[in-house]
Amino acid sequence: QVQLVESGGGLVEPGGSLIVSCAASGRASSIYGMGWYRQAPGKQRELVGVTVPDGTANYAPSVSGRFTIYRDDCHHTVTMQMNSLRPEDTATYYCVEDAASGRYWGQGAQVTVSF
Repeated sequence: QVQLVESGGGLVEPGGSLIVSCAASGRASSIYGMGWYRQAPGKQRELVGVTVPDGTANYAPSVSGRFTIYRDDCHHTVTMQMNSLRPEDTATYYCVEDAASGRYWGQGAQVTVSF
């Protein structure tokens, strides 16, 4: 069983930066992907970005060039640097891990972009 715990996020003005981090505990067999989803109030959960085992990261067009995901398999963590934040980035951000044993979710970290 894998447990994911997010940290970071918070309140920032438009144009600012934030970091969200995720630490995984437990054993997961054959981890395929680690990354982030987000869900804004009244909207469906959407993919933000995901890393694959070779380290390649794929991003949603809305965040490409502004967000960067770093994955550390040795420490079983994934971190996302978010720059040039916009009000529309306001959402709860969820860490996700895809492994042979299933998909695991964190509890979510709130990111609010506002004056």
